[in-house]
Amino acid sequence: MVKGSRHKARRAAVQALYQWQLTEQPPRDIEDHFILDHEMNGVDLEYFHHLVREIPLHLHELDDHIAPHLDRKLNDVDPVELACLRIGTYEFEFQPEIPYKVILNEAVELAKTFGAEHGHKYVNAILDKIAAGLRSREIQAERSTA
Repeated sequence: MVKGSRHKARRAAVQALYQWQLTEQPPRDIEDHFILDHEMNGVDLEYFHHLVREIPLHLHELDDHIAPHLDRKLNDVDPVELACLRIGTYEFEFQPEIPYKVILNEAVELAKTFGAEHGHKYVNAILDKIAAGLRSREIQAERSTA
């Protein structure tokens, strides 16, 4: 069996998490409807399920990492950008096997695809600060070899 794309899983997860943020439906209900209503060919479904289930479970912890770096209240952040920030922060903290630059790049690309015109710059700036805290050893190791 060919494993699906994590990039496509993140794309789908941004949309599902956006829906969750707006409707407050249970994540499993959103997953089920999302899979029925969207083209999921080539998607790493396991990773999609993982993100959509785990991010709401760790919401307060993730938001505690995000909030200090914002220039506005968490509730005032665009919901698409917030979904991108939560995915990136989740991966920084709980997916250490994924290089921080990959996480940052993916989140920025998602914000470019789904967010406001300059939303990707905001997502990049916030996640860069969060990475400095959660991935400081990785960043230092990379800088020392450069």
